[in-house]
Amino acid sequence: DRRRLDAGERWLKDGPGMLAAAERIVAAAGGDRRRVARLIGDTVAVADACVIDPVAGLGLGVPHFPEPEAVGARPGADGAAHLLRQRCEAGMTARGLDRDRRATDRLDRELGIIDRLGHAPYFLAVGQIVADIRALGVRVAARGSGAGSMVDYALFIATANPLDHGLLFERFLSERRASLPDIDLDVESARRLEVYDRIIERYGRERVAVTGMPETYRARHALRDTGLALGIAPGAVDRIAKSFPHIRACDIRSALAELPELRGLAADAGRFGPLWELAEGLDRLPRGLAMHPCGVIVSDATLLDRLPVQPTAQGAYPMVQADKEDVEDLGLVKLDILGVRMQSAMAHAVGEIRRTTGRAIDLDNPDHVPLDDGRAFELIRASDTIGMFQLESPGQQDLIGRLQPRDIQDVIADISLFRPGPVSGGMPALYVAARHGAAPAYPHPDLEPVLRDTYGVTIWHEQIIGILAVMTGCDRALAEVARRALADERRLPGIERWFRETAGARGYPPAVLDEVWGVVRSFGAYGFCRAHAVAFAVPALQSAYLKAHHPAALYAGLLEHDPGMWPRRVIVADARRHRVPVLPVDVNASRPSYAVERTGNGWGVRISLASVKGVSADEVARIAAAQPYTSLPDFWDRARPTLPTAENLIRLGALDPLKGRASRRDLLLQATELHRQARTRPGAGQLPLDASPAPAEPSGLRETTVRERVGAELGLIEIDLTRHLMEDHHRLLRETGATDAARLRALPPGRKVLVAGVRAATQTPPVASGKRIIFVTLEDGSGLVDVAFFEDSHEACAYTVFHSGILLVRGTVEARGPRRTVVGERVWDLEELAEARRTDGPQAVLDLLGRAPAPTPAQPTAQQPASSPTDRPPASGANRLPARPPSPRTDRPPSPRTDRPASSPTDRPPASRTVPDGTAGARLHPWSDLRPAGTPTADLTRLGHRSPGSAG
Repeated sequence: DRRRLDAGERWLKDGPGMLAAAERIVAAAGGDRRRVARLIGDTVAVADACVIDPVAGLGLGVPHFPEPEAVGARPGADGAAHLLRQRCEAGMTARGLDRDRRATDRLDRELGIIDRLGHAPYFLAVGQIVADIRALGVRVAARGSGAGSMVDYALFIATANPLDHGLLFERFLSERRASLPDIDLDVESARRLEVYDRIIERYGRERVAVTGMPETYRARHALRDTGLALGIAPGAVDRIAKSFPHIRACDIRSALAELPELRGLAADAGRFGPLWELAEGLDRLPRGLAMHPCGVIVSDATLLDRLPVQPTAQGAYPMVQADKEDVEDLGLVKLDILGVRMQSAMAHAVGEIRRTTGRAIDLDNPDHVPLDDGRAFELIRASDTIGMFQLESPGQQDLIGRLQPRDIQDVIADISLFRPGPVSGGMPALYVAARHGAAPAYPHPDLEPVLRDTYGVTIWHEQIIGILAVMTGCDRALAEVARRALADERRLPGIERWFRETAGARGYPPAVLDEVWGVVRSFGAYGFCRAHAVAFAVPALQSAYLKAHHPAALYAGLLEHDPGMWPRRVIVADARRHRVPVLPVDVNASRPSYAVERTGNGWGVRISLASVKGVSADEVARIAAAQPYTSLPDFWDRARPTLPTAENLIRLGALDPLKGRASRRDLLLQATELHRQARTRPGAGQLPLDASPAPAEPSGLRETTVRERVGAELGLIEIDLTRHLMEDHHRLLRETGATDAARLRALPPGRKVLVAGVRAATQTPPVASGKRIIFVTLEDGSGLVDVAFFEDSHEACAYTVFHSGILLVRGTVEARGPRRTVVGERVWDLEELAEARRTDGPQAVLDLLGRAPAPTPAQPTAQQPASSPTDRPPASGANRLPARPPSPRTDRPPSPRTDRPASSPTDRPPASRTVPDGTAGARLHPWSDLRPAGTPTADLTRLGHRSPGSAG
């Protein structure tokens, strides 16, 4: 009390600028100066208690790992390090490496670094988490630079021996770096939250929280929220938002003016008033704090004292009020637990193999699943990679076709080459040429050991580290620090000066320094970690093994968990090409999930009950539990479906085995009558006394047509099961001379062709040239056709491409290895052509094909600037088409453009404008779609597709 009184007195006497205020306060208190001083002293004490020291109070910059006793070690500074060494030595014995001198020396060196950094509790915690995940029966695999650690391999965190692949521990952790260790784990997407629950159970809510993720406005969300705030009809808002690509909100009006596919919307822009301008104003403003999709913090028991947490939206998990960039500064170690749909798909496949054959396959056991399987590599070399992790995209199929991988090292290189840095540097072409016989070229003989296994082509971060270490004589830890600095433009001149001076002093001539620095500078910051590629190659080859030896099981997993970029109907078409029957929904045979089933033609895949739109989980469980059924009334009484559910199942043919001589229309009529009776009879809900109700009798209603059945399948299960969509157009395609995917591969480059198919994927990814190229993949039943539309064709083609589901394309064949790509020049909506043929005959179609292209929907402005000749792509030729680049990353916001959108939403800015790309280090077209991999597709309402999957 005395100290508080003294503090109050000092404030009254010395408070800066407060003397007059103090006199008024004392006067208002009746002159009782001591009372006022005591009250002020209490206030000062409260203020002092609220002061937080960033280090002592928040733990800023100091790592906070779980306590040794929390990870099973004895208390004390060396308890965790001692236990970590014991567990690693036991793991080395289990791996058969305890007598391998190279492996044990590597382990000793890594353990020494980990001990000196005080990180042993972290490795013990992650090792225990991985063991707990496996104990749950959940597939788990390490990815990222942590896969290059011998400690992680000994703890069974990583699956590949780092010595077998030349992986560097320094890329992961070193004493020269202040960053905390970062081990990423891939788990089954469907069971990710089970993993979270187990971690919390193991370490407690006082130590575990998930990471927050601020959401900011981009174009689609900005248009939705602004449109609803302005009172625009929800249907119109939805149509407007879905029309835009995934771009920044500040570019809405520019996109409206420039993009041909938005011309129809631009013509109507005026009636939406200030929507466009207001939506742009939301650009990058916070929209909310969401649960990070993979970040889990495992700290010590002081976590809640150092950082506020809040419940996630569902209230299930504590979430720190800090984003992923801030948690490391706060001393919090973030463990990324990524839900990977392909892991779920493979787990489902393994489960189906065990259920149907009794064989238990361990995908991680090389005796069960060899990573050099011949049949798997035959599929890979044929670019038959739909359903293979990391290898199934159109761009990867193109690269694989040229590369022709022979072993796991080729697959590792392929996965690494298909990244922004190598693609922009032209590395894939150099590697493919060397791989097929071109003489390797090394900038200097000293670099041959570093670059030998990639034929002199720089692919990986580890090679950049090796180059810097060899030429400057520094250790690899310092070389990794320098490599990381390459991404910082402010530090780049200093790194170059250090490299040139140090390497020059060691005798390397200026020409060599210029060549090597050009590679290091352009590639080092944007390359790929070899350990990451190794971690990806393992599940890629596991999925390839399943497709080669257990295709029905893999297709069941793919259809159940939708892991990749392809829609279910493309997966089904691929299954048909591999002679795997896909069986329709059947209330007596279908399970809640996709299942493998024996048929007269081998193993097939039965479509699941849960895949039918509108059927609730409870209804699925009731239908499956009460199987089999004898009639519709029996199904109605024991499964108790709602009327819409029963109608959907009838339309799909799920009750065809029960209908006898009746038609599906008869069943729909009977279902309506059963529903009416159930609502009106007394005692509704009780089981009927008659245990074997009579089947439906024919009422004279005609059966549904094939077109109606296919329409129901597309609407309810997203698969054209009864008949491929393209079968309706085979006669028209023969009359027009169209080429299918199966025959396209044999055509020579330069041939003019017509190709057609259902639009399966559409991408406008960043390419280093800064041009906008629309990549479309068509599926025609015989295979996939890749089409590229360059900027000179967009005025005539873009609107049809983005607004039609089945396309007919005229273009020129270009060859890239054994694959063929069509460079599109004209495009038609095939359904419109089919309608013209039905109405006016074959000649009407030929007239349409010969007619000049119709303009896209008119702009509201009358004047359109002509395209600049410099914006047109080069003339057609075998080298014209660039490699389809990987889908862009979205974890780094693009740099803002200096030019602002025009005041009118339809004022067209210069068409040649480009934006810098922070990922690939190139100039990119402003309308490059910034969606993550796995979502580059069209709207299913137009027979396209959007997949929630991720390529990882």
